[in-house]
Amino acid sequence: MSERKPIKTAFVSVYHKDKLDVIIRELHAQGVAFISTGGTQTFIESLGIPCQAVENLTGYPSIFGGRVKTLHPKVFGGILYRRDEAGDLDQVAQYEIPTIDLVIVDLYPFSQTVASGASEQDIIEKIDIGGISLIRAAAKNFNDVIIVASQAQYQPLLDVITENGASTTLKERKFFAKEAFAVSSGYDSAIFNYFDGNDGSYFRAADDNAKVLRYGENPHQQGVFYGDFDAMFEQLQGKEISYNNLLDIDAAVNLINDFDEVTFAILKHNNACGIASRPAVIDAWKAALESDPVSAFGGVLVTNAVIDKATAEEITKIFFEVIIAPDYDVDALEILTQKKNRIILVQKDAKLPTKQSRTVLNGILVQDKDTKIETEADLKVVTKKAPTAAEVEDLLFANKVVKHSKSNSIVLAKNKQLCASGVGQTSRVDALNQAVEKAQNFKMELQGAVMASDAFFPFPDCVQIANEAGITAVIHPGGSIRDNDSVEACDANGQSMVMTGFRHFKH
Repeated sequence: MSERKPIKTAFVSVYHKDKLDVIIRELHAQGVAFISTGGTQTFIESLGIPCQAVENLTGYPSIFGGRVKTLHPKVFGGILYRRDEAGDLDQVAQYEIPTIDLVIVDLYPFSQTVASGASEQDIIEKIDIGGISLIRAAAKNFNDVIIVASQAQYQPLLDVITENGASTTLKERKFFAKEAFAVSSGYDSAIFNYFDGNDGSYFRAADDNAKVLRYGENPHQQGVFYGDFDAMFEQLQGKEISYNNLLDIDAAVNLINDFDEVTFAILKHNNACGIASRPAVIDAWKAALESDPVSAFGGVLVTNAVIDKATAEEITKIFFEVIIAPDYDVDALEILTQKKNRIILVQKDAKLPTKQSRTVLNGILVQDKDTKIETEADLKVVTKKAPTAAEVEDLLFANKVVKHSKSNSIVLAKNKQLCASGVGQTSRVDALNQAVEKAQNFKMELQGAVMASDAFFPFPDCVQIANEAGITAVIHPGGSIRDNDSVEACDANGQSMVMTGFRHFKH
């Protein structure tokens, strides 16, 4: 068994004092002495426990409005000196430096202050100096000192001292040091990103919420999710969420967030296989399912409307893995929860990041998120025939869907319902042929439907194929040197075409 080192003196200076009293009382009961600052000293003494003020130790008061309280050799020396180095021990005796075995500190709430919209002056004052220095010092000297660097580590420390008394092993101290450096690195990343703004000078990211998944994209791959899932969703029931579930949930949320009308979507492998907008949620569901009832099996369902009983009765007729909605009626939940493995999520009103990142080769790609949603004002009619009002609505609907479909992608829609899509193809012609064939297989009426493409048409072939299928209006970004070829084909066919100038290519 590893040798346990006793804790005789603890330095405690924290911003968050919730649940600290239990630790202080336990340490005191085991004969540990305390050194502290300001409010924390007052807190400890309010428990009826003696505490030495750091000012009495250093001989200096807190100065510069509290900016300098602990930055002194008698504090940092007591933490950093090596207990097995003769030279260090000589200097400890020479300069009357106390031994500090345990440091409990936390940091000013910098990120929370930024998020609150506080002034720059208030934000700067939340950049911790003494706390971060104490954390680094104690973590560096984990061979002799144990560091508790956040409120999240209060309970682990309490478990250690309750089970084994006021003493620690090297393994325990190293664990707490690792946790401490996670705190300090995340804190510094937040400060840098505040100063860097949107410049993207360097990539610095940190997240304290790690959830180990059953596995990654495939069973032989390990997977971890870093993020606060509970800030975005309330999971009412269901099995543990997987890596692939998270990918589909992310795609579903980003898609549905682009729609203001009551809309229901069904996703498989991050693509919508069914989606429709209707005044009533039950009708939106039925229309979405009609697009592709085969692919809907085992899919992820998402809507921006409250699920009622009638809709739940229809939904439960098929097998699905996940359903996401802003809320559910009680009688709807009674139906949906009958199968316990179903993942039922309530989507909260939480902000999504404005940046996207992914690993590539030996680095990371970062870009602004594609938040552009085209409106009628963005549409430039380039053909002799302009789209009708109904076609404009369908073109905007289809354009939202194609934005969230894997490239190359083509979306066919009519009456704000997905007729079919072709996704992830190496050829835009293949994508269109796939969509047309799929629509025909499911008896979706394409006469008078519209076509959306995520990028321009370099040749008029897709326009011709669409015309033969009954497509009467087309939307795409434009930008090809051969745009006129497609425009002329539309004119010859009696089709209308609009260009947006915004490409939505998506890997």
